[in-house]
Amino acid sequence: METQPRHITYADAGVDVDEGARAVDAIKAAVKETNRPEVIGGLGGFGSCFSMKGFKDMEDPVLVSGTDGVGTKLAIAQLLDRHETVGEDLVAMCVDDVVPIGAEPLFFLDYVAIGKLRAEHVAKIVKGIANGCKKSGCALVGGEMAEHPGVMNPDDYDLAGFVVGVVDRPKMIGPHLVHEGDVILGLPSSGIHSNGYSLVRKVAIEGKTVEELETPLPELGGESLADAVMRPTTIYAGGLVAALKAGAPIHAMAHITGGGITENLNRALPADVDAVVDRGGADGPAWDVPPIIDYCVKAAGLTPDEAYKTFNMGVGMSIICDPNDVDEVCEDLVAQGFAPFVMGECVKGEGKVTYR
Repeated sequence: METQPRHITYADAGVDVDEGARAVDAIKAAVKETNRPEVIGGLGGFGSCFSMKGFKDMEDPVLVSGTDGVGTKLAIAQLLDRHETVGEDLVAMCVDDVVPIGAEPLFFLDYVAIGKLRAEHVAKIVKGIANGCKKSGCALVGGEMAEHPGVMNPDDYDLAGFVVGVVDRPKMIGPHLVHEGDVILGLPSSGIHSNGYSLVRKVAIEGKTVEELETPLPELGGESLADAVMRPTTIYAGGLVAALKAGAPIHAMAHITGGGITENLNRALPADVDAVVDRGGADGPAWDVPPIIDYCVKAAGLTPDEAYKTFNMGVGMSIICDPNDVDEVCEDLVAQGFAPFVMGECVKGEGKVTYR
C-alpha cells in the first residue's frame, strides 16, 4: 500500500528563507553607504562588479587580496550579547593585511554562518562590517548569510571576510626597501584587537558571570572587562593609504596580529636585517600598553618573550622608514590622526626580531 510522502518545507528543516530576505532588506542602507564610484550595481546579483577603469593610468596595477576572520572573540561577543562591533574587527583583520604592501583596499565581501538567522541580529553584525568598510575606504559589495540548523547551535555564528586592493607595482613597499639603520615606528593599538582571545577567554572570562564582566575594575582604569575585551580593532588602512598618497616615504609596514610583534614585524624585514625593539626596562615599557593587555599577561603569568609573541602589546601597526625621513613620516601619520612613536631600529642580522 502506497503512502503519501510527508510534506516538509525548508522552514520545517530549520531554514527560514523569508527571514533571510528580511535580513537583506535590513542591511541594504548600511551597505549602500560604503559604495565607491567603481561599484557597478548593488546587492542582489549572483556576482559583485567593480570597474577597474579608474586605475588604467597605473604603470603596472597589481591586485592584492586578503582573507581572515574574528575567531574566539565571537564566543565572548555571544556571551555578552554584543554584536555591533565584531564586523569592524572582521574588516580590520583583512584590510590591514593588504595595506603593508602599499595597496588601497577596494572592495570587501563577508560570509556570515549562523545557526538560526534572525534579521535584527544579522543586521547588527553587517552594519558593523559596513562601518569598518567606511573607515577603511573600501566598498562592501556583497556577501553571504548561511543558516546552518543542526550544524551550529541557534545562537552561534562565525564570520569570514575577503578584501581586494590595488597597488601600482613601482610603488609597492616591503622588505626590499628596508636597510640597516632604518627606524621602526609604532602606531598604538586600541587594545587586544582580534588575536590571542583563546588565552584571553581562558584567563579573563571563564568562571565569571556577565555581571562580574560588566563591573568596572581599578586595574583597567575603571573600565569593565566586557568593555575592554570587546573594544573594536583599530582600522589603520584608510589613514595609511592617505599618508602614502600624500608621499610619506615609508619603506615597509607590519600588521601586528596573531603571533604578536615577534612573529609579524619580521615579515617586513629582508633576510640580512634584524629589528631591535626597545621594550623598556625596570621603569616599565617603552610605550603605553593598554591595561587590558597588561591584565591578561599577568593573569596568564606570561614571560616578556611569551607576551610579545602572543599579544600586540600596544602596537597595532609598525612602520619602517629611513632615519632621515622620520620627522616627515610622523607628520604625515599625525595628519591622519595617528600618534606614532619610535619603537626600535634595524640592524645587520638574519631577518629576526630581537629585544632590548
